[in-house]
Amino acid sequence: MTKHKIYTMSVASVYPHYVTKAEKKGRTKTEVDEIIRWLTGYSQEQLEGQLGKQTNFETFFAEAPQLNPSRELIKGVVCGVRVEDIEEPIMQEIRYLDKLIDELAKGKALEKILRN
Repeated sequence: MTKHKIYTMSVASVYPHYVTKAEKKGRTKTEVDEIIRWLTGYSQEQLEGQLGKQTNFETFFAEAPQLNPSRELIKGVVCGVRVEDIEEPIMQEIRYLDKLIDELAKGKALEKILRN
């Protein structure tokens, strides 16, 4: 079975698109970083290190210090697929991140996005 192309893409290559999407809607890079840190448990320094190393998505999530247990509360559709129904663990993590960035760009309050 071949890996999905996104698994081998570097997070750093997609990250600017997350930031641009958020900024177009009046949100900030800081909020994007907060979402990523909440989801993965990376510190800001660790996140910047992963981006600098051009870490791919598969490794990025495999090495995440502490995937947030509340991420399982993320529900909804990304790219026509319900995130809660995705069976491949890495793909589900990637889509969780996509969904959180979508919610940020749609103006949802950060407290609600982070499902605390």
